[in-house]
Amino acid sequence: MNWTIAGTLAVERAVDRLDLLGEPVAKALENLPERERIGVAAIDPELADTAAFCEAYGSPLEASANCVVVAGKRSGEERFAACLVLATTRADVNGIVRRRLDVRKASFAPMDRAVELTGMAYGGITPIGLPEGWPLLIDSVVAALPELVIGSGIRGSKLLVSGPALAALPEAEVIEGLGQ
Repeated sequence: MNWTIAGTLAVERAVDRLDLLGEPVAKALENLPERERIGVAAIDPELADTAAFCEAYGSPLEASANCVVVAGKRSGEERFAACLVLATTRADVNGIVRRRLDVRKASFAPMDRAVELTGMAYGGITPIGLPEGWPLLIDSVVAALPELVIGSGIRGSKLLVSGPALAALPEAEVIEGLGQ
């Protein structure tokens, strides 16, 4: 596939480079209908944070999406969700996400907890390969984009994927106005 958002990245098919993916991501990729159309590119792990990545590799910020883990409690039960929004926006955690999780208060999950639960590296958490049963809340703008750069489960690479492919993931819910 020819990725117009790749900048200077050397993109390969993700199915050919499972070594560039976090373990849960590689496992989940096996079952995705769009797996042949997902790209992966190795990057410097020190440049994994979105702003540094975009500047170093010439990939447009408006084509980058960030996946954050949100937690809340209801009757002593801890509830989690992953939210995917453009890097230029923030997830509406205390409005849309709180209501969707049906909790009194929602907040970003602590880094160590998010890493432990997802099996992915902080700064590389991605919607592909999330724990079973977690809702994946995707901003409608993200779901509509033909090309996106997202995490790969590790800090040493990035995935290139379409918004519609992400919207087709199990547990995915496309939500208008999630990113603000």
